[in-house]
This record gives sequence, structure tokens and C-alpha cells, in this order.
Amino acid sequence: MRSVFLLLITALVFVSCSEYQKVLKNEDIKPKYDMAQKFYDEGDYKRAKRLFEQIAPKYVGKPQGERVMFFFADTYFKTRDYYLAGYQFERFIKSYPRSDKIQEASFLGAKSYYKLSPAYSLDQTDTDKALAKLQSFINTYPDSEFFDEANTMAKELTAKKEKKQLEIAKQFNKLGEFNYPILVSAITALDNFISDNPGSIYREEALYYRIEATTNLALNSIDSKKKERLEEAQASYNNLLRYFPETKFKKKADNLVEKIQKELAQFATSK
Repeated sequence: MRSVFLLLITALVFVSCSEYQKVLKNEDIKPKYDMAQKFYDEGDYKRAKRLFEQIAPKYVGKPQGERVMFFFADTYFKTRDYYLAGYQFERFIKSYPRSDKIQEASFLGAKSYYKLSPAYSLDQTDTDKALAKLQSFINTYPDSEFFDEANTMAKELTAKKEKKQLEIAKQFNKLGEFNYPILVSAITALDNFISDNPGSIYREEALYYRIEATTNLALNSIDSKKKERLEEAQASYNNLLRYFPETKFKKKADNLVEKIQKELAQFATSK
């Protein structure tokens, strides 16, 4: 019985493939449309996409054109071809701005670019584009069923960009261990991060690394600049505890401030 069942399945697949190949070669667009819709409904997006690809240009300006273009774009999304999905959804939005599917197309287009966003360490051009698309969707459709998901994705991408900005500042700080003037760039980068991203999940970390950078710079400064820089490092410590009194960096920050206070005490004694 098992062998017979497998034989029947194989025969059905063969017939289906033969029919598919026959329709692909057919010049008549109606059978292609019907089969594309059938494959789409069954979740066979790869074969549906190939058929929609053939008929989409021929349905431009026709009543079914809107439907064909949306499903065509969605087959790219469903098969994870996100570059072309984003492009096709943009075409759909421009071609059918009053469509009942415009909201969904706008969301899926934005999500396509979200899917293309790379790791934070790489170029963030696609992240910027995704954020712009998501923000536009959020602003345009605040009552959408997709609003929460769009908002979550936007927050994730924002955090990714913040992570990249912070890692650059931390890299300056690390290089400054061997080349102290670079610490000035580290402090500037950290200040920019803190100023630009007041609600960032990485704010606590940035405030700590500012203590580290200002302390190392102060301890290795010439006498004429040392006291002022020590006081700045002390202020950095106070700032961290002001915003994060239970900071996870408390022990490391306390070790740094101890060095700062010892140096400052020498200036007080010298008076």
C-alpha cells in the first residue's frame, strides 16, 4: 500500500509539473493567471512568482492589474527576495495609491528593507532606508493593525544604529590607551552619542565609557591641564550615578574615581 501511495504521489507531481510547464509556454495569459493564483493560494510562491512575472506587464491598465501586481510583489517577499520585494511594493504604491491594499503594501515594502538591514558593524544604508519607510508608515497609519510590529522594527533598527555609533566611540577609547590624544576624539564621540540619543538603551554604557576616557586623559595630561581634566572626569562619574544610581558599572567606575580623587587631593595639598 505504501508503494502504491508513493507511486500515486509521484504521478500527481509529474502531472502537476507537466501542466505547469505547459502553461508557462502558453501565450494565453488567462491560464497563467489562474494557475498563478492557485499556486499562490497553496503557498507555492516560487512557481506563482514565475507566472506572475510573465503576466504582470500584460495586466497593466486592466481591472486585474492591481491584484496581479500586489501578489507579484508579495511572492518576492514570501520567497525572501527582499530587494525585489521592496522595489515591487514601491511600484505598486505608485501605481495604485488608492488601493485597498495600499496600507499592507506600504508595511510589507518597509518590512522588506528591514529584512535587508545588515549587522551593526556593516554599512547602514539599507537600515536608513528601512527606518525612513517604517517611520513614514507609522506616521501615515497610526491605527493600522501593523502599527505595533512596525514600531518594534523601527526601535530595533534605531538601537542597531546607536550600537554602531557607540562602538565607534569605544574604538577611539581603546586606541587612546596607546595614543592619548585620540582620547579627545573618544570623548567627543561619546558626547555626541549621549546628546544625540537621550533615550538610548546604550546611554548607561556611553556614560561609563566617558568616565574611562576622561580619566585616562586626565591622568596622562601635562600639569597645566591636569586639574581641569580631573574635575571633568569627576563630573563624568557624578553624571553616571545621577542617571543610573544602581549602574552595573558601579565597581569599575568607583575604581576610576578613586584614582581621580587621589590626584585631586595632591592639588589641594600643594596649595
